[in-house]
Amino acid sequence: MKGGTVQINWHNTKPVLTLDFHPKSGLLATGGADYDIKMWLINPCQVQKKAPTATYQTSLSYHGSAVNVLRFAPSGELLASGADGGELLLWKLHSTDTGHSWKVLKTLSFHRKDILDMQWSTDGAYLVSGSVDNSCIIWDAIKGSVHQILDGHLHYVQGVAWDPLDQYVASLSSDRSCRIYMNKPQKTKSKGPKVMNYVPTNVITKAEQKQSDDSKVLPSKIHLFHDETLPSFFRRLAWSPDGSFLVAPAGMDINEHSFPNISCFMHESLRILYGTNRCSYKLSASDSLNTAYIFLRKDLSRQAVYLPALQLPTANKPIVAVRFCPVVFNLRGSNSGKFFNLPHRFIFAVATLNSLYIYDTESVPPIAIFAGLHYAAITDIAWSSNAKYVALSSQDGYCTLVEFESENKECQEDEDKNVISQELEDMEITPEVGNDVETKPSEGNDEIQTSPPNTIRTSDANKPATNSTVTPISNKPVKRRITPMAMDKT
Repeated sequence: MKGGTVQINWHNTKPVLTLDFHPKSGLLATGGADYDIKMWLINPCQVQKKAPTATYQTSLSYHGSAVNVLRFAPSGELLASGADGGELLLWKLHSTDTGHSWKVLKTLSFHRKDILDMQWSTDGAYLVSGSVDNSCIIWDAIKGSVHQILDGHLHYVQGVAWDPLDQYVASLSSDRSCRIYMNKPQKTKSKGPKVMNYVPTNVITKAEQKQSDDSKVLPSKIHLFHDETLPSFFRRLAWSPDGSFLVAPAGMDINEHSFPNISCFMHESLRILYGTNRCSYKLSASDSLNTAYIFLRKDLSRQAVYLPALQLPTANKPIVAVRFCPVVFNLRGSNSGKFFNLPHRFIFAVATLNSLYIYDTESVPPIAIFAGLHYAAITDIAWSSNAKYVALSSQDGYCTLVEFESENKECQEDEDKNVISQELEDMEITPEVGNDVETKPSEGNDEIQTSPPNTIRTSDANKPATNSTVTPISNKPVKRRITPMAMDKT
């Protein structure tokens, strides 16, 4: 694993707000506050301990304001880009004598204010977008028109996610709620096929705080998500590639609170209490814990006081984005985490304002931690379709690229990616039972104080050394501290 911040002129020193890899060519598209979309060819590491490099290819200039989100369609033939002021464009790839070029195909107009997040449906026929106008819109990409408006949120919609099985759409807002919409097709007046129609199914906003057995105080409810004071424009949530679970960022710190039925997916330790199915963390008033929540598919339609199945606590910076690696991996057999009863493994990235955590569903701690990468907030994450690269964008005007050694892959892509719906419904999360281990967050300051940052921690001791500090992480729960830090380049 090699990586680092690539110090080139990405967007004329303006903030880089979004990025995505083309699913076929592997080109990296970036969007920034300079109103442009730029295409980059990613070059692999040629020298040991060096990060990948990026070579400028072309610019797509049409937007009249900052580009907040861009996403390629699954086929790679279309690109959707959303900007300030509600501007949403569809670009189409054209073949030319000299290669390929992108031209504006359609302008989708209805959002009244800035578009912050988007995602395509699995077949590329539809697109969902979230906006500062408090609404989500499902677009018919073929017709270039509004298919449905989802207007349940009371504040900015900063993240949207389309279920890979096309049954749900999820949105996350600064009104401190995650809304789940279920597809219940409607009959048409004619005898034609039913029309896709998403209806509200669940609003995830609060959880009950556990009280002691002898307490006479009624259980209180506490918010799961940060409010509008979260210092980021984005709360990019994501589904697992098979749709078995949803990961939502911007989780609220849980100081002095207990969640009796949430399994805790800690970095280097677990605190398992209340028997086999319950766990709790208790922090001092001075400690802060931010988290992402994992919600199981089978729980999304339940009309009850809602609790996530897992939480992914991080350091003292809020989580702003989640993105899954599109490659599905075979199990290694160890299943040290014992949280996911899945027939395969997923790798996914979780970004805080200044760090990146890479998780494996077969491991309890993250398999890699990248800290102190940028001077300003991280804005987006992208994976290449072959799982070779992961990229980060930041408001400091730079992007980070990480390359994974293909010859050192621990397992191959799962040959059969088709997952039976019943298997998803039967998926369970089983907490690991062990000795109580308490980990106190480091008191150190994780803000970047020095120049060009490159701190990488990885759990694979056999992987090549990088241009950053490499610290192995054991899967065995131990009492350690993870301290994000910045290091000068040498």
